[in-house]
Amino acid sequence: MPLLLPILVGLLYAAGIYLMLRRSLIKVILGLVILGNGTNLLLFSTSRLSSRQAPIIPQGMTQASATMTDPVPQALILTAIVISFAVLAFTVVLVGRAYQKLRTDDMDQLRSTDS
Repeated sequence: MPLLLPILVGLLYAAGIYLMLRRSLIKVILGLVILGNGTNLLLFSTSRLSSRQAPIIPQGMTQASATMTDPVPQALILTAIVISFAVLAFTVVLVGRAYQKLRTDDMDQLRSTDS
């Protein structure tokens, strides 16, 4: 299990970067999605997977005990999900507008247009 997550993160990053280097804009969008999921899994793997107590400090205690789950990676994952969704929405609108205007999603043909 400890070796499975880094391998999966590496595969997601490799697949995402490979798709982002393709000529089709649709593949670039899919690469962004896969890269975002790889980032979320990377942040998730930093939180030391274990079944611990919820990160709620009981009344009367002044600090958290060592058996509580770290809430920071969960907050980072939530932020990363929101940011990746915003980037994905912007990219989809940008690619849709470029396709409406130029009728192609090939990167080489987009470079050669003057309009």
